[in-house]
Amino acid sequence: MTIEQDVDSVTVEELIGWARALVTPGARRILGLTGAPGAGKSTVAEQLVAALGPQDAVLVPMDGFHLANEVLLDLGRRDRKGAHDTFDDDGYARLLAALKGQRDGDAVIYAPRFRREIEEPIGSSIPVHPSTPLVVTEGNYLLLDSGAWPAARACLDEVWFLAPDTGIRHERLVRRHEAFGKTPEEAQFWALGSDERNAQLIESTAARADRILRLP
Repeated sequence: MTIEQDVDSVTVEELIGWARALVTPGARRILGLTGAPGAGKSTVAEQLVAALGPQDAVLVPMDGFHLANEVLLDLGRRDRKGAHDTFDDDGYARLLAALKGQRDGDAVIYAPRFRREIEEPIGSSIPVHPSTPLVVTEGNYLLLDSGAWPAARACLDEVWFLAPDTGIRHERLVRRHEAFGKTPEEAQFWALGSDERNAQLIESTAARADRILRLP
């Protein structure tokens, strides 16, 4: 079955309602959003967390586990930044396990974030309080079946796969690359080259999601 055959059209309001249903005071649940580059994961995750409010939800993106550029250069992977083996998947899985087990009275856990303007991760910059019932995480490889990605998936209560029209996704990627300093030619090169190769791998994992969704 292809993504096109299995996709459900939804509104942001519906997603907010589903996310709100996961909020259980005194319990910790983790919702994952995944999809190909340009699928809108960050935007949707931010909308969900903003709608639920800081008492009920916090956003912890997978992108905080990008390997540093210095490490990627040493590994010979800098030109493939964004591929599944350019992330610290084990570190991400360990963080999700810690967040899953966090309870009232435990210490605050600090998660990293990724800063696109410098293309580097910044450690210990997202505080996750034990009283926050829902953690929302988003990233490309939440459903990958290799490395430590399955251990990360095991910590997630639900995973939603975002599947916008391919043309829209490509346009978003080009605009994003241009916004962070790439020329139009460089933006097209990345969007239709490395990003698209990653997209094909990511889309092959869609059947493992709890929901496959398309926003209008």
